[in-house]
Amino acid sequence: MIKNKILRDWIEEINTLCQPKEIVIWHGNEEQYQTIADQEVSSGKAIRLNPELRPNSLLYRSDPSDVARVEKRTFISTKKEENAGPTNNWISSDELKPIMLDLYSGSMRGRTMYVIPFSMGPVGLEMSRLGVEITDSAYVALNMQIMTRTGDEVTELINNGQSFVKCLHSVGYPLQAGMEDPKWPCAPIEKKYISHFPEENMIWSYGSGYGGNALLGKKCLALRIASSMAQKEGWLAEHMLILKLTNPENEVKYITGAFPSACGKTNLAMINPSIDGWKAETIGDDIAWMHIKDDGKMYAINPEAGFFGVAPGTSKKSNPNAIAAVSKDTIFTNVALTDDGDVWWKDLSKEAPDHLIDWHGNDWYKGDESRPDHPNARFTSPLTNCPILAENYEEPVPISAILFGGRRPTTIPLVHQSFDFEHGIFLGSIMGSEITAATIDENIGKVRRDPFAMLPFIGYNISDYINHWQSMKEKTTEDLLPKIFYVNWFRKDEDGFLWPGFGDNIRVLKWILERTENKENYQTSPIGYLPSLDYFDLSNLDISQDKIDELLKVDKDVWLDEIKSIENYYHIYGDHLPRVLKKELSNLKKRFI
Repeated sequence: MIKNKILRDWIEEINTLCQPKEIVIWHGNEEQYQTIADQEVSSGKAIRLNPELRPNSLLYRSDPSDVARVEKRTFISTKKEENAGPTNNWISSDELKPIMLDLYSGSMRGRTMYVIPFSMGPVGLEMSRLGVEITDSAYVALNMQIMTRTGDEVTELINNGQSFVKCLHSVGYPLQAGMEDPKWPCAPIEKKYISHFPEENMIWSYGSGYGGNALLGKKCLALRIASSMAQKEGWLAEHMLILKLTNPENEVKYITGAFPSACGKTNLAMINPSIDGWKAETIGDDIAWMHIKDDGKMYAINPEAGFFGVAPGTSKKSNPNAIAAVSKDTIFTNVALTDDGDVWWKDLSKEAPDHLIDWHGNDWYKGDESRPDHPNARFTSPLTNCPILAENYEEPVPISAILFGGRRPTTIPLVHQSFDFEHGIFLGSIMGSEITAATIDENIGKVRRDPFAMLPFIGYNISDYINHWQSMKEKTTEDLLPKIFYVNWFRKDEDGFLWPGFGDNIRVLKWILERTENKENYQTSPIGYLPSLDYFDLSNLDISQDKIDELLKVDKDVWLDEIKSIENYYHIYGDHLPRVLKKELSNLKKRFI
């Protein structure tokens, strides 16, 4: 029962504004989940997959206009534009609120309004934060059950006075009497708003039913609002995996890694090491909240309870643990349907089946020019489905290394280490990657800078964000801070990728962990420390010396061009280029000259 007056008043306010036909309080139990799932199947909005092949799993097909994050319709709304900074779409909160209140007026007519109390992070943990999402989407309610800790336990904390982030969502498709409800209701693109009010710890989303736009605990709270909260409170909310590694001597270390969406975070988070004696365990594949504790070390938690992963490209070869994780209890979105009631996506098997029902719901035959799945098709699975989930996945863990990376076919070597923490901040700031299908963008395939893999997710001014990272130095000593590395699994030559990747990435991680212990296994280059081949484990790996040399090559002429590109990118900071970036860019130039 909801007793908290702030929450009760807010529910009544939204009920009056949005005018739903009924209100359902989310209790977070299996019975309620199955009841709603059955309703979605009987209404034709969801397809229940073959229970013998894929137990307790559903398939949804979205509207073709609603398939990814819509960054152009995502806003940071503050009183002053400078608080949002140059990388965010900004609208004054005084201007935006009336626009959205008008859209919300009557927006839930004919629909059920779900009230979902949820915890990002284990319920009751000091590092966790609470939210309540009010939504008119059963798809959202079901996904939030998987992706967060929901229900009565959270309600009890709120009843006891713990603060929460107000998250309001509507698909923006009110139903009048006699209207037919589409299988995936949403609003036109120009009426979609994914709006964040960091000064009030509040999120308003309208018009989209797709994951990152509608599951407001995910990118909206866990990154955009949390990054703003973290700046005020002295911690970090980052777009990072968390991985537990145990070496053959049974020594345990933890790393985090920031990669733009669809650039291999989930694959690395579930790595199957190719070197005997190494063990990898998953803690999280997408978001890390990191605090420096009293011992001076940086600790991380995964605030999520599930995986919201990209299906295409996921296979037994690339990620056998993800394939196991989606074997049951999973919601699929925009994958293809097989004739026996299972799912299929690109690269799931070497050959596509002869016939499928594509993500539009139409017949598809092998040889058709169109692909049967969407490039950004997704799966939502509980963390507990992952066969290599770490036993201590709900505990804060000490971080030894932070990885940055992206898809760069040239320039960036396989791995290099920053000279120190401030140089590591610089490496994070210059991250670049080929644009992927995880966002609606006409420039797919081109390289864009994505600092810290946070470009779409920083909830405040990027200059202040960089300076906030630098402030971590003031909380502890350099030797206790995580070491920072830049990796690039995607370097190419005319024959394709130079590095085999997947399980062989453990070879890079092994070198990284040795560097966290200051082992003399490196060579110095102008961009940082590179592996010394005398100490880089290439045992039983079928790769030529020429390819290894190319993977670790730092070409002066290419890097002089890269420096020009960095200088051009840094124009976004205007007169507010952080001192640390100015200093490190100058140092990089000097090292090459």
